[in-house]
Amino acid sequence: MIRMHQSSNIVQTKTYFASSLSKADYYIEGQESSGHFYGKIAERLDLKDKPIIKSTFDLLCDNINPQTGQALTPRTFEYRRVGYDISFHCPKSVSILYGLSLDKTILKAFQTCVYETMLEIETATQTRIRKHGKNDDRVTGEMIWCDFTHLTARPVDNYAPDCHIHQHIFVFNTTYDEVEQRFKAGQFYQIKKDMPYYQARFLKRLADRYSKLGYGIRKTSNGFELSVVPKNAIALFSKRTNLIGEVAKSKNITNAKALDQLGAQTRQRKNNTLTLLQLREQWQDQLTEYGIDDEPEEQPTQNLDLNAHKTVNFAIEKSFTRNSVRRETQILTHAYYHAIDNKDVTLSAIDEKFANNTKLFKVKSGGQYLYTSHKVHDEEKQMIDSARRGIGKYSAFDERFDETLELHLGDEQQKALKHIMRSKDFLTMVRGGAGTGKTTLFKTLIPFIEYQGFKVSIFAPTATASRDVLRHEGFEYADTVFQLLNNETIQNDIQGQVILIDEAGMLGAQDAKLILELAEEQQARVIFVGDPRQHSAVQRGDAMRILQTIGQIPYVSLNEIFRQKQETYKQAVYAISQGNIEQGFTQLDENNAIIELPIDKISQSLISDYIDLKGQKKSVLVISPTRNHVRELNLGIREKLKTLNYIGKRQKNFTTYQSLYLTDVDKQDGRHYQKGFIIQAHQNLKNIKRGSVLQIVDNNQGRVIVTDIQGNNHELPLNKTRYFDLYRPYPIDLSRGDEIRITKNSYDMKGKRLDNGTVLKVVGFTKDGHIKTAKETSHKASPILLNKRHGNFDYAYANTSYSAQGKTVDHVLINQPITTLNASNQKQFYVSVSRGREAVTIYTDDKQELLNSIKQSGDRIGALELIG
Repeated sequence: MIRMHQSSNIVQTKTYFASSLSKADYYIEGQESSGHFYGKIAERLDLKDKPIIKSTFDLLCDNINPQTGQALTPRTFEYRRVGYDISFHCPKSVSILYGLSLDKTILKAFQTCVYETMLEIETATQTRIRKHGKNDDRVTGEMIWCDFTHLTARPVDNYAPDCHIHQHIFVFNTTYDEVEQRFKAGQFYQIKKDMPYYQARFLKRLADRYSKLGYGIRKTSNGFELSVVPKNAIALFSKRTNLIGEVAKSKNITNAKALDQLGAQTRQRKNNTLTLLQLREQWQDQLTEYGIDDEPEEQPTQNLDLNAHKTVNFAIEKSFTRNSVRRETQILTHAYYHAIDNKDVTLSAIDEKFANNTKLFKVKSGGQYLYTSHKVHDEEKQMIDSARRGIGKYSAFDERFDETLELHLGDEQQKALKHIMRSKDFLTMVRGGAGTGKTTLFKTLIPFIEYQGFKVSIFAPTATASRDVLRHEGFEYADTVFQLLNNETIQNDIQGQVILIDEAGMLGAQDAKLILELAEEQQARVIFVGDPRQHSAVQRGDAMRILQTIGQIPYVSLNEIFRQKQETYKQAVYAISQGNIEQGFTQLDENNAIIELPIDKISQSLISDYIDLKGQKKSVLVISPTRNHVRELNLGIREKLKTLNYIGKRQKNFTTYQSLYLTDVDKQDGRHYQKGFIIQAHQNLKNIKRGSVLQIVDNNQGRVIVTDIQGNNHELPLNKTRYFDLYRPYPIDLSRGDEIRITKNSYDMKGKRLDNGTVLKVVGFTKDGHIKTAKETSHKASPILLNKRHGNFDYAYANTSYSAQGKTVDHVLINQPITTLNASNQKQFYVSVSRGREAVTIYTDDKQELLNSIKQSGDRIGALELIG
């Protein structure tokens, strides 16, 4: 893994060097730094390969040329960016093997791969061009960095550390512009953007090197491990916060007393003067204590049938499943991971095979190549052609419709009503921002269309938007786009009628194309209402935006906001909805809606505010951009609720199924199917009924064997991956009062349908251990009984912005530290801040970095936008 963090404080950077970086290890007595300076700038300054000394490090932090004593780059000011700390972390199994063997070839392989990767990163260094009115970036390919190797993790709670090989690379904010013949500040945005690519190359390079040393490679979801190290050893040598849970799970320990004893056993002695040899003895003792020292090796996962051609084809197919356009580095990232356990499929072979590929469209943009496929291009073109064929094809619903008589509507709602009622087009579109009164518009529009003799069938892309939100608003027959495209009864019912798609901004190009083709076939008219500035589809293609920008389909906009009640809050949301991000962000900040805290204080502050608002009987929505942060918040909020007796003290343990979010092409790869993982069939397979839950019991070179609830074994057909999903089992504790969210369309024990996203409250448990829940609405609480093996649920205290879209509450709390910024953009921020009626609070540890991240639009380029 590679992490990259900016350093903008000179004093803190110098202190960090003195207290952490310059020490060869966090814990080991008598070890000194063996770090050196590297890079082409180091060569220019006569520092290349020379040991790091504090005085030179400090001069570079101060932007001083160590040779001349003069300023190194033209500008020096208080908050100048000092540089970046890029940390390289090897797989845990590598650290364990080195910690127990002290084999220097293991460490040397890691250090060599770090150095080779840094040489590649250096070639991408840029600088800004501002002379003669230009505003551009130029590749310089030069940087200066120094390295610091550590062999253990930071100690947790003053206990002895775990083995953990990692290397800090500090890159100074300096490069050399050959054109201008001077040192200048570097531009690292593209490097940071492409860090997943460099990480994939680093891990592939590292895996190949260890494979050549004779170690078996086991491919994992985010890299690899050495097969010689058992999984339980990896779980044992994790940070202490994970240790007890992982070991308990592997030993099937569930009762509280045994867990307390296990906690005492895992507690390591306080001692900050241990040598590496003494630590090795402790690590060996721990393996013996837990019976892991004699566990068998894991099986390597090498796909012997793989070659560079198949690897590149896989990467292309995977890349364009959820995106219409991809950067070269993004496609290659998939390829490197796919071949990570096969040393014969080298980095250079993959690069060469991709460079010679002739199946993709390629366009150079900003120093990089962007790609799309013929299939994606044709799909978008067919979608637009369908829409444009229908322009002026029909009679207006009511050519003389007078919208001004609808006095309960705002001006923009009246214009939208007129636009639809007088339209003569096959496809009519309305762009409706968050909280702009789309529901009120629907309730007025539909009776007018039906008065003209048409039936209006309303659909939405998600079950939450259709069966939850729309039905709750009175549209009792609202359904999903999936049902529209797959249910023949519904398709026959729309013949000659009107299809209204709500949340149409979430449609992918393929679904939009199929809807338009179906409507043409059934001679039905289509109305799209949605907001392309909010989240788009998981699948490729932002259909509604492409129809607007490329297809030039006429539309009207709803911009006036009715949801927010507080004026400054409303103004901020409006500015953000119009793309004026900095203005909206500033308004929120001036309204004290953005709180900057140390990163370790953010969750505590958010949870405290959540509890206060709940005490005031306010409806609250907690949002964070990533699933990992949502999971942490769920656990933190639940623990606080339990402490305050909002939920019961007694709890029962269940197993939930966590989706791996694999594409169909991913699921064809047998290496993903680990023993113990869960399979759920959503179509009939040979001897496996739809709805069955099975567990993987064996995987022999991609031949996957699963067992059903009766104990019967079946071979899983990997050529029918669309018929099932793959999950990782995960333990969860439930108490009376817990709130849970259904994570997949399913059924309760009485056969009642449960839609993905439905929130339930736990009210108790049956004698057989099944879960009594209730779905609370404004009218009543409906009892729902979940099977104890249901599995498709999770805590509902926090949400991603995707799952929050379409919801409205009193107060929104947004967790957005810099560790979430890779998932932060304008769409995500707009959806998040616009959910509240009364207020929003945003928690971050760096306002400026957050602002920089949310300025990115989040729009995905369409194939037609790339090549026309």
